[in-house]
Amino acid sequence: MKTLTTTEDLAQFCEMARTKPYVTIDTEFLRERTYYSKLCLIQMAVPDHDGDDAVLVDPLVDDLSLEPLYELFRDTSVVKVFHAARQDLEIFFVEAGVFPDPLFDTQVAAMVCGFGEQAGYETLVRKIAKQGIDKTSRFTDWSRRPLTDAQQKYAIEDVTHLRKVYEFLAAKLDETDREHWVQEELRILTHPGTYVIQPEDAWKRVKIRTTTPKFLAIVRELARFREGYAQSRNVPRNRVFKDDALVELASTKPKTMQDLGRSRLLLREARKGEIADGILAAVATGLACKPDDMPKADRTREKLQVNPALADLLRVLLKAKTESSGVAPKLIAPAADLDAIAAGERDVPALTGWRQEVFGADALRLCDGEIALAAKGNSVKIVNL
Repeated sequence: MKTLTTTEDLAQFCEMARTKPYVTIDTEFLRERTYYSKLCLIQMAVPDHDGDDAVLVDPLVDDLSLEPLYELFRDTSVVKVFHAARQDLEIFFVEAGVFPDPLFDTQVAAMVCGFGEQAGYETLVRKIAKQGIDKTSRFTDWSRRPLTDAQQKYAIEDVTHLRKVYEFLAAKLDETDREHWVQEELRILTHPGTYVIQPEDAWKRVKIRTTTPKFLAIVRELARFREGYAQSRNVPRNRVFKDDALVELASTKPKTMQDLGRSRLLLREARKGEIADGILAAVATGLACKPDDMPKADRTREKLQVNPALADLLRVLLKAKTESSGVAPKLIAPAADLDAIAAGERDVPALTGWRQEVFGADALRLCDGEIALAAKGNSVKIVNL
């Protein structure tokens, strides 16, 4: 195991990796004190190489450029293998606007190959590579130097065992002709919209009970200010003020610093200076919002006239399909999709792409009365009518 600390050494490893069919990659980062993740370590491994087949890359070293890694990401002849890639991809997209292409996510593949919902890396390594992993270094401070031997061992195992996991799952997908299922899911992971939060849309992430337009207008402006402030200063949004404080402010509608001082939930730091000024300005903007410009709550789900009996039958059908296909049920159709189908909705993910093949087609036949379900021993059988 070698730690790369110069651009030249990184370029040399990446050039070698570009001659291989795949490279496994993982990162270690911190996010507790920042809005954007702070990249602290990169791990990479290649198959069948004489010498250093696995390396650590220290991005905290001055003058080290990650451009050789990004060139590797752009090389479509090499598969870039991650496990649970979302946070890793967000880091690279924010840093350089680049996504690995082609991408393989072993967590997504495992959900398609019968390993349940959100199969953990440790579980896959134990079941596929027949190895155990020491997780004691998982929550250590990866920004401190030097790294301990335990940290380095933990980090490198995240990519060395990943090789066997990838090869097994890739072969399984090829055997079952399900590679295109995984690729459909990965298109979401490699879409910029997955990682970009526009301040004007931040209010949609806040859980609220009151849905009057005036209240929502204030929530929108407070969330817009908080998101923009957090992004521009690279601090966690909860360090500006938390969701419960945001909802309280939207309810109490403070107009002065004295009003802010009466808040029960607002952090002390938010009762003065730029944050306090921003809060008061946001509330004022929300209060002055014209009716036509006020946001409206999404009530489409509330208006659904769900047939409860049909919804229950769809759940039984889904269980039968997951047992026969080995695909995690929530990956095929979450409960909201089943209720939507039972209410007559047809523009739902469960009725498109590979999900249509596995579940959607028979779900529609069940809704149309073309099939019935019958118990046969411990399984459920589809009966054509």
